[in-house]
Amino acid sequence: MMQFTLWDIVRNLLLAVPWTLLLSAIAFIGGSLIGLLLLILRLARPRVFARPVAAYVQLFQGTPLLMQLFLAYFGLALIGVETTPMVAATLCLVLYASAYLTDTWRGCVESIPKGQWEASASLALTFREQLRYVIFPQTIRLSIPPTVGLLVQIIKNTSLASVVGFVELTRAGQMIANVTFQPFLIYGLVALFYFALCFPCSLAGGWLEKRTRIQY
Repeated sequence: MMQFTLWDIVRNLLLAVPWTLLLSAIAFIGGSLIGLLLLILRLARPRVFARPVAAYVQLFQGTPLLMQLFLAYFGLALIGVETTPMVAATLCLVLYASAYLTDTWRGCVESIPKGQWEASASLALTFREQLRYVIFPQTIRLSIPPTVGLLVQIIKNTSLASVVGFVELTRAGQMIANVTFQPFLIYGLVALFYFALCFPCSLAGGWLEKRTRIQY
């Protein structure tokens, strides 16, 4: 039986890290863009889009991400739409991130006193100008902690992409464990890798929060 050294295991896990980072980055950036658009639609007046956006958020928040992955990968194939593990995982994580970011940022906007809206309206600012110059600058400061928290969740949730065969960190760990028969060691290393990816994000989020608080 082939013997694997600790370095062999670590090296193979390291090869999967870029795919975890790539999937996380696409999900966060894509989710942020869609989330920002949905937030603006939900805040726009008249609020014709408020209920559809709210329904979208409730749909993706109220169903397990794992089920969404199964539907995207296996369900779409039943109606003739073939997807790869990468496409299915990316699609689901982007939609998942956009739903949570929309709701998170909406809460931050609503926490801003009504007087800010009224004061900006008294200056004859348009809705777009109110958001750009008055509301969003304050929202950004308030949204840093929950947004960074969601980024950490996205990084960890990329592990679910392993169920559709996408070879990221968790899937690589499963494959290595099946060969080496050392699941405790392998999954312990996988957990350490996730910690090494997530902890710097938390530190950076704390640093940004302090910087924006000082500048506010």
